[in-house]
Amino acid sequence: MRALADIFAQIFRTLWAHKLRSFLTMFGIAWGIGSLLLLVGLGEGFRSGNKREMEEFGKDIMFIFPGRAPLVEGSMRSARYYRLTYKDYLDIRSAPYIREASPVLTRDDVRAVSEFATANGQITGIEPQFNQIRFLPINQGRWINDLDGAQKRNVIVLGEEMTRNLFPGRPAVGATIVLNGIRFEVIGTLRRVGRGDNNSTNARGYIPFQVMSEYFPIRGEQQKGMVSFINYQPRTRAEHELAFMEVRKVVARNHGFDYRDDNAFEGWDTIKQSEMVGAIFDAMNVFLGGVGMVTLALGAIGVVNIMLVSVTERTREIGLRKALGATNHSILLQFFLEGILLTVVSGLIGMGVSAALMAALGTIRGPGGFDPPKLVPMTAALAISSLALAGVAAGLYPARQAANLQPVEALRQEL
Repeated sequence: MRALADIFAQIFRTLWAHKLRSFLTMFGIAWGIGSLLLLVGLGEGFRSGNKREMEEFGKDIMFIFPGRAPLVEGSMRSARYYRLTYKDYLDIRSAPYIREASPVLTRDDVRAVSEFATANGQITGIEPQFNQIRFLPINQGRWINDLDGAQKRNVIVLGEEMTRNLFPGRPAVGATIVLNGIRFEVIGTLRRVGRGDNNSTNARGYIPFQVMSEYFPIRGEQQKGMVSFINYQPRTRAEHELAFMEVRKVVARNHGFDYRDDNAFEGWDTIKQSEMVGAIFDAMNVFLGGVGMVTLALGAIGVVNIMLVSVTERTREIGLRKALGATNHSILLQFFLEGILLTVVSGLIGMGVSAALMAALGTIRGPGGFDPPKLVPMTAALAISSLALAGVAAGLYPARQAANLQPVEALRQEL
């Protein structure tokens, strides 16, 4: 134990004797570690922010919208506009590879009035399973059920912003509002979804599709049963392309055109989008990690240089210590501990500074889809271990050569 204490005392005396060189070396290591962790943390923040936004939107959501189908194959000049119908929804719901589906009928021109205020929000007609597809967390009350649609009950579930506008500081569940002169009972309210004011879900009111189709059909349409679009989910995430193809077949069959015509369909596949975004983030992580590794390599070069110079300068000291009875083991142990001390302490300082900077960035509200950077412990451990290995290898090799010299030969070495 006393010998180990003497070795540490010798290490600190050596580092103190070369203060500037030791400081610059430790600064280079800390900078390399901190830069690497910050760059990787930024990439992880972007990835987690995108994932969180997609989860708040819904899980494995796919859309099919109205489109234009050519009367003559391959000629978009002969294209006619077609709308989706409730029958399309029924056929899609029973198609292969489909887990859930719901028609969506929206109107932006419905005036909502409570006894306290007036609001112009988006009123949306849906089937009860819509909240299995989209992320719509209930705050108070309940969601729309099958009986509400079958009995055409005038009930509504309000988004957080619409609740706040119509019932400022007052209870909403059980109250009555008027939509274009028709009375509706508020049966539930939703929690706020997303960050900021960009999520339109908070400004919507949801009513049974049958009621929406009866009172607020799509404007300009004589025939009821038209829908704005259809939300659906594939049976499994891996089957999203098969599900989309089945939906195309249903819509093309019902509206009389070829399902293989890509120009006839308007859709949005959030699964495909998330895979594309994930690939972008993977590439970004590789780039940021590469930049960080270059910075880390510069720190490693600094460690190698300091250890090589340190051993070279201290060859005569090694010879003197061997002449006084020091063993090869004790000499190698000193340089081993010196390399470990330089790299680990510097790495921990860099990690601490980067963690503090990430915590400070976490207090700043960023744009939607971007979370604050996150410290990745595995990356930190790998970076510090790599630098420690470089420092130890750089010190032990010349130290071993010097320790193997005879004391007289070591003392003859030029400074």
